[in-house]
Amino acid sequence: MIETIAAVSLPVDEKLEIRKNRILPEAGTAQEKRKRISIVTGIHGDELEGQYVCFELQRRLAEEKEKLAGIVDIYPAMNPLGIDSISRGIPAFDLDLNRLFPGNIDGNMTEYLAAEIIEDVKGSDCVIDLHASNIYLTEIPQIRINERHQEQLVPMAEKLNMDLIWVHGASTVLESTFAYSLNSVGTPVLVVEMGVGMRITREYGDQMTDGIMYLMKAMGIWEGEVKPVKKPVISRNPADVCYLNAGVGGLFIPLVKHGARLKKNERIGRIVDPLRGKVLDEVLAPTEGMLFTLRDYPIVDEGSLMGRMLKKEVCGYA
Repeated sequence: MIETIAAVSLPVDEKLEIRKNRILPEAGTAQEKRKRISIVTGIHGDELEGQYVCFELQRRLAEEKEKLAGIVDIYPAMNPLGIDSISRGIPAFDLDLNRLFPGNIDGNMTEYLAAEIIEDVKGSDCVIDLHASNIYLTEIPQIRINERHQEQLVPMAEKLNMDLIWVHGASTVLESTFAYSLNSVGTPVLVVEMGVGMRITREYGDQMTDGIMYLMKAMGIWEGEVKPVKKPVISRNPADVCYLNAGVGGLFIPLVKHGARLKKNERIGRIVDPLRGKVLDEVLAPTEGMLFTLRDYPIVDEGSLMGRMLKKEVCGYA
């Protein structure tokens, strides 16, 4: 059932509409007593990994609709103008929608949209906020959790088939995000980061969908069969993560695959000068561990982020 949750008029007789698809069981308990999960994506218009998950989840549910026992709300495009124009923020306003929450129902257009989004999603038993990385970096499937909400969220996140759960420190900039705003009023939101901007990584999308189905089963929303899920690595200490920043500007050529397990000082890549044909710098692993972020866009300046590594003792592999 397609519903419009917010709409505003635009110039030239056009209208901006944010829509969701509510999927209900064929029969059973009263709607107000059913568990509800919400799948949200497209807050940033250049992050498309969640689009595939929305499609694939609905495809699987349609195949065995009789096994659905709860409510599934799917919001594929919270920033439809951004998606249409391949823009991270809201075009023309130069605003990041994920810095406008909880919004203001009596505010300007963007504040109104943010407030309507919060009002519609609020009350879900679980919300999956799907993001991709930007066009510069590729991320393994992971969930990022504010330390203030970890007690409630980590047990749910462990069921989502992710490679990593990254519990991070509180930050004032996060207080205006979709996830923080809802978590603060008691609606649990899990923020997923995976893949790369402006692309779809089907392998990651299938992994995510398997995890959503598993979580739905655990919540009593799904009564069909589900696949077993991965046991994620959980990082709670900022010292667990090493950042790789470029020492010089140039062209970054990776020599390992994303997600690789590396030894200390193993070569990750090199920064080269295409004009002179020279190697400017060798990028070495600062520790033994897993490369969970890797630069995808090859041009770097001094200080550019090229990757992140999780230390071996946290990963727990032999």
